[in-house]
Amino acid sequence: MTDDARSPEEPRSPKRWLIGDPLPSDKLEGQLLPKHLALPIFASDPLSSVAYAPQELLLILLIGGLSFLAFTPWVAGAVVLLLIVVVTSYRLLIKAYPSGGGDYEVASKNLGEKAGLVVASALLVDYIMTVAVSVASGVDNIISALPFLNGVRVEMAVVFVILLAAVNLRGVRESSKAFAVPTYLFIGSIAVMIGVAIFRTAIGDAPVAETAGFAVKGQSVAQAAVVLLLLRAFSSGCSALTGVEAISNGVQAFRRPKIQNAQKTLVAMGGIAIVLFVGLITVALISGVHYVEDTCNLVGFTDCATAPQRSVIAQIAAAVFGNNSIPFFIIQAATAAVLLLAANTAFNGFPLLGSVLATDRYAPKSLATRGDRLIYSNGVIALAITAAVILVVYRASVTSLIQLYIIGVFVSFTLGQTGMIRHWRKLLREGTGELKRAQVRTYLAINSFGAFMTFSVLVIVTITKFTHGAWLVFVIMPVLYTLMLGVNRYYRDVDVEIAADATTRFGAERDHAIVLVGKMNKPVLKALDYAIAARHESIEAIHVSIDDVATEELERQWQAHNIKIPLRILDSPYRDISMPLAKYIKACRLESGSEVVTVYTPQFIVGHWWENLLHNHKARRIRHKLMLVHGTMIVLVPWLLDSSDMIYGRRSRPLPGQDRRGEPRRPVQRKAMPPAAIKAARVAARADAATTRAARNGQVTARTAATKTVIAAKPDANAEPKPEKVGATGTGAAGKSSSKAADKG
Repeated sequence: MTDDARSPEEPRSPKRWLIGDPLPSDKLEGQLLPKHLALPIFASDPLSSVAYAPQELLLILLIGGLSFLAFTPWVAGAVVLLLIVVVTSYRLLIKAYPSGGGDYEVASKNLGEKAGLVVASALLVDYIMTVAVSVASGVDNIISALPFLNGVRVEMAVVFVILLAAVNLRGVRESSKAFAVPTYLFIGSIAVMIGVAIFRTAIGDAPVAETAGFAVKGQSVAQAAVVLLLLRAFSSGCSALTGVEAISNGVQAFRRPKIQNAQKTLVAMGGIAIVLFVGLITVALISGVHYVEDTCNLVGFTDCATAPQRSVIAQIAAAVFGNNSIPFFIIQAATAAVLLLAANTAFNGFPLLGSVLATDRYAPKSLATRGDRLIYSNGVIALAITAAVILVVYRASVTSLIQLYIIGVFVSFTLGQTGMIRHWRKLLREGTGELKRAQVRTYLAINSFGAFMTFSVLVIVTITKFTHGAWLVFVIMPVLYTLMLGVNRYYRDVDVEIAADATTRFGAERDHAIVLVGKMNKPVLKALDYAIAARHESIEAIHVSIDDVATEELERQWQAHNIKIPLRILDSPYRDISMPLAKYIKACRLESGSEVVTVYTPQFIVGHWWENLLHNHKARRIRHKLMLVHGTMIVLVPWLLDSSDMIYGRRSRPLPGQDRRGEPRRPVQRKAMPPAAIKAARVAARADAATTRAARNGQVTARTAATKTVIAAKPDANAEPKPEKVGATGTGAAGKSSSKAADKG
């Protein structure tokens, strides 16, 4: 029952309370984003990166001691230059490939399938790590303001992932509205903090961080290791570039004109990120922030073994506005919120990329299916589960997680830029169309410089982070690559297998129906009714006997109800139901030639999850075995238990075949027999059984006319003649549910 059909007095399901009512497909245009809502959705990751990129840059430099802080402006300048190059390059990529495939599409079309899959695997890893790092960093900032929460760091991180997934399951537009306020609050509060700090410095009242007075126990660094340390600091600072590619992957989520809106949002994101990154680095140096991985390396820091060090933003906010002041808590709250919501970039990019991969048949088709709220909900759920597992494994540690982070980012950057180089060179060879050749050459130069820069950073990141945990990325990416290639080859092989051809012919000479009978009850009678209504050439009921007493009781009830559908008993000495039935069907098909066998089996429809534990298990196993028998079709006949009323809003009803087809009701063929008739039927059944055994031993060659009227028997499976035909007038319609049970409602 759909929500549209739900009556006002019926309660909403928990799913509807969580994600809202379904949206029709024609509302998809209304879910597209204007620029002011697209910015917090797609740019929250790179904007929030400025909350931890300066922190990680300073942390690496201070390994060598306080003197290495002198390199900070140069390292930060290199990061800013790279960010400008990447933003400019992606602006061109959006214009050339606006369909939303991003680096994956560029690499696939220009460098080939394998390069595209490498980019796809890198992006998938990147999106997962974006969620993990952003949430862990957000929790870290919350703990900086509320240190007593340090003991539940992992639990908090997992809860935030669940909340983010729940919000995104409500739809893109609703999540953008929910995330817009924290994102803009973060931008505004950090900008105000930087402005106040610079103003105080200009008037001679420079802020002083709480760690400015602590010396740092630096490690002795050899001359050759200095360069390596600077490169490692640069690679950590490059985490500010994460998420830049998300806009190129989500062009189709923008309102028209899509390309222009996406480009403007990208430029706005890049400009804001550069201003905030440079401003935080500057204020951190002015206030003398000393941020180290191990607080015991701060000379004079008390309780270093137990007390956590506050984040760089927390120290700056305390120095600028005063510790535990209202602006301090506002900045901490905004920073924590935007770091948590930065994961939303991945919650939008991962499902979109998954849908593109599924469309190209490199991922399961379920990833290309839109859910009730017009989003790719399966991708959202898969991302949330994977990120939560990683957070638990790494104990939500930002320093540990960030080592795995930017490898995937720069793999996709490098291959995407290389693909764009080939794209522009192809245009120069084959014709530039509406573009001037000078423009194309300019674009080629930009992407060439971008490819060189991103490849250089990839090499640096690989060298400096490999032994610190980044090696795991180089294990995961080939695994994802192999899986995606395997999925594509599987779908390709299935297509070849099921493709229509000129030689394959379908058609059966006979049409036979079997109704599985466990015990006499209304669901079985309803299954008989359906089988009769389908007008098969022949029908029989089959009971697999694993209990002689229960079988005899079933035979007695069958006769008492005067059901004229033959009941065949199959013995099962090993108490398995499916195998004797499968063997019987195979034997029938061997004897009859081309025959379609339709097996009707009842199934309970329940309203509570726990009822599924109590029903349908045996029938499910039987169905799975019968599906492997050629020429067999399975028909499920639902019987709605009263508990199903909470789902469907109605009780179970046997549905007569005449009513479904609009035919006049035929005479009832099932009615109670008088005691004398029951006794006579039992005598006839025993006589029939004796005759069958004699026929098998060669004593009798044909049935007598009297035995043809027998209603039920328990013969040998190999000697019983074929069930009687069911005529068009339905003379065998003993299973019609027109009794009191049929008129239940």
